[in-house]
Amino acid sequence: MFSHMSHRCALFIFLCGITFFPITLHAQDNVVTSVKQKENPSRGSLFEGDDILHFKLIGKLNDLFNDRGDNGSYHAVLLQYMQKDSNLVSIQIKAKTRGHFRRLKANCKMPPLLLEFPKEQNKNSVFKKQNKLKLVVPCQGDDYVIKEWLVYKIYNLVSEKSFRAKLVQVDFEDSLKQRKTETHFCILLEDEKKMAERSDAFVWKPKMLNMKNTNEIEFRKMAVFQYMIGNTDWGIPFLQNIVLITKDSLMLPVAVPYDFDHAGIVDASYAGPAPELELTSNRERLYRGYCEKDLKSFASTFELFNRLKPDIYNLYTNCSLLNPKYIKFVKNFLDDFYSTINNTRKIESEFGKPCTTNERVEIKGLKK
Repeated sequence: MFSHMSHRCALFIFLCGITFFPITLHAQDNVVTSVKQKENPSRGSLFEGDDILHFKLIGKLNDLFNDRGDNGSYHAVLLQYMQKDSNLVSIQIKAKTRGHFRRLKANCKMPPLLLEFPKEQNKNSVFKKQNKLKLVVPCQGDDYVIKEWLVYKIYNLVSEKSFRAKLVQVDFEDSLKQRKTETHFCILLEDEKKMAERSDAFVWKPKMLNMKNTNEIEFRKMAVFQYMIGNTDWGIPFLQNIVLITKDSLMLPVAVPYDFDHAGIVDASYAGPAPELELTSNRERLYRGYCEKDLKSFASTFELFNRLKPDIYNLYTNCSLLNPKYIKFVKNFLDDFYSTINNTRKIESEFGKPCTTNERVEIKGLKK
């Protein structure tokens, strides 16, 4: 299912078109100047299909966006969207700010949100089976949101045990008219419990679990994926941008990653590696898995990534929402990764590091 997604990315503008909503992007690459929208279709599942869902969030947005403390409160917000039959669906929800780095005003203009939906909804609502959903909003530009969304799509190719992500377009409308209405690309992220349920599992939150005490095959895929995208902002013991799922508490859990805006492949202007890692930029890769003295154990994982190579590249080359300059950057960035995993000497240099640095890559709760 996911392997065909990239071929539909270029059709997004046509799949969503009747009325134009201009969007001004403030980041370094203006990937989109306008997107054509129409009524959203009714569908059985929010995360089915690759069309862009368009909806409004209406409320006292200044109160919501300024409530960025550690114990932020929920605020009443009205969510509205138009169905295919031209019926307007209105849902009274609650929203609160969330996150760590992106929640701080010093880092991001808009904080990420957690949306909470009522149990009773219109039976035809696209949100009818949802309880809580994370909404990733632009930190410093819509283009970074699109780039991060594509990283979720990459991991969907790598593992079925992954978060589904929906690219959406949201009108943020202040009910008190204290701020202008803004339209932005955002990401709706699948609830972690529902993600686990798709694998007949549940979310497990142990304290200070060693990364070696996770499912070996899935961990290696995840850790190589993090290396591929140039992401060092993750860790097992402190559950840093990681969710652990398991079918049985006696089984080794599976580590499922999320939150990729600090990855080198996203190349966000505000992102950078933690100082403790002694890296020069977020484009510099560092394998952060545990020591495996027999590097032949990576063979099946590298084979998987080699097999997925055309689909991964197509996610970018076939997506009309991206700047050609950025597509060229991604191609070169991925070329470097594939050059590494297909070269014995480079494999020993890059993936043998945990065995030669006293396992410096063992996560110790790096915070930004």
